[in-house]
Amino acid sequence: MNELLIWILAVAVAAGVVLLLWLGRRRQQRARDAADHREAQRLALEEAEHIARAQRLAAERDHAGAPDDLHLDAATQARRMAEDARLADVQTEREADDIARRVAEAEAARLARGEPEAHAAEVARLAREQAEREAAEAAEAAAAARRAEEAEAERAAAEARAREEAERLAREQAEREAAEAARRAAEEAAERAAAEARAREEAERLAREQAEHEAAEAARRAAEEAAERAAAEARVREEAERLAREQAEREAAEAARRAAEEAAAEARAREAAEAAAAAVATRELRVDETLILVADDSKIVRVKLSRLLAGKGYRVELAESGEQALEHLAAERPHVLITDVEMPGIDGFELTRQVRAGAATATLPVLMITSSDDKQDKAAAAGVTQLLGKPFSEEALLAAIERARVAVRVPA
Repeated sequence: MNELLIWILAVAVAAGVVLLLWLGRRRQQRARDAADHREAQRLALEEAEHIARAQRLAAERDHAGAPDDLHLDAATQARRMAEDARLADVQTEREADDIARRVAEAEAARLARGEPEAHAAEVARLAREQAEREAAEAAEAAAAARRAEEAEAERAAAEARAREEAERLAREQAEREAAEAARRAAEEAAERAAAEARAREEAERLAREQAEHEAAEAARRAAEEAAERAAAEARVREEAERLAREQAEREAAEAARRAAEEAAAEARAREAAEAAAAAVATRELRVDETLILVADDSKIVRVKLSRLLAGKGYRVELAESGEQALEHLAAERPHVLITDVEMPGIDGFELTRQVRAGAATATLPVLMITSSDDKQDKAAAAGVTQLLGKPFSEEALLAAIERARVAVRVPA
């Protein structure tokens, strides 16, 4: 708003300066016009003097002449009338002198001829003619003066009207120029305001686009950083898992090595014991001395195997879970372990692995009963002696038990 007021004041000052310059030029023009007018008057006076000289010459040749004033202006006519009046006065004086001279000459002649009365009458006549001429010339001069004054008054009035008209036109022109300047200033101010508004809108649009671009760039960088962090975390997790696997593998290998060493030591101990026992008398384990541990969570299977084995003369212990089977193993070592695969808590594979891990039970025959055919590899890895399917053959079971019983030697 302040900038708009400043522009309006500047435009007003400019308009005032333009008006002052125009008035100065107008005054200069009027001065030039006045100088031209004075020069025209001077030329008119010179022309009037030239005409007067011509008139005087014409009067001297007794030929009266009048100037052609049809194309002259009122001031020139007035000056010519004044000059004519002056020339008329001069002519009148000359004629009066001439009349006086002729009267004097005539009076002298009449006096010489002795005619005093005729001389007096002629003098009176000449005096009357002179008085009439002077009155006519005075009236004509007064009329010429009045006409000159009227022409001068008309010229002054015309000049005053011309000045008023010029001043009015100048005022109107100045008002129009000021209004035009104000209009142009207002239009320029409006255009500048619109341009500034457009510039502000463009700057705001660019700022919004820049902010959106920066926000998108920041979001993209944040996403990339998050992705990089996630990838780094994933790599760290993978490396940790790899190291954990390697550590577990090393520990498993170490445990297997230690188990193998222990098994080798136990084998050597058994060989030594067997060698020592071989030095004394041994005999085959009887059926009624053979202890069989059955571990199965199914009561039906436990009862069925118990009746079958007891009917063949074997001693039988029953366990409902892997944990209970381990308790029986700790209390008394059986000669054969029959276990199911799927049991709550410790299943058949884990039970077999723990049996093989113990020094006293490492060589214990383990018979596993399962309904799936795809457990062979896992059973072999766990250390199962023989894998029997469901429904199992009683003859195969009893044959496996007999092979285990015959292999056991007891003191005689």
